Amino acid sequence: MAGDKTSMGLEQNIAGLLSYVLGWITGLVFFLLEKENKFVRFHAMQSIIVFGGLTVISLIISIIPLLGWVVSSLLSILALVLWILLMIKAYQNVWFKLPLVGDLAEKYSK
Repeated sequence: MAGDKTSMGLEQNIAGLLSYVLGWITGLVFFLLEKENKFVRFHAMQSIIVFGGLTVISLIISIIPLLGWVVSSLLSILALVLWILLMIKAYQNVWFKLPLVGDLAEKYSK
C-alpha cells in the first residue's frame, strides 16, 4: 500500500492526511477531486462526516447560554483529539474507522 498514488499524483497517505487538515472543507475538496483511490475517498468522507457533524452540533449547542458554551468547549477538545488521531492514522496508511461514522464513510465513499 505504501507508495500508492492518487489520481492527483500524491501519495495516498499524504492525500489522506490532507483530507483532515481543514476538517470538512479539505475533506470535501479531496472527495470531489479524487475519483479512483478508495483510501483517500474514505478518509475524505470520514472527515466530512466527523468535522461537519461536530461543526453543526457545536453551532447549535453554543446558542444555549453558559451550558452551551461549556459543552461547545468540550466538543472543541474532542475535535482537536480526533483531528490529530485521524491525521496520524491516515499518514500511517491505516484504514482507521471511527465507530458508526467509519461505516457511513465507507458506505458513501464508494
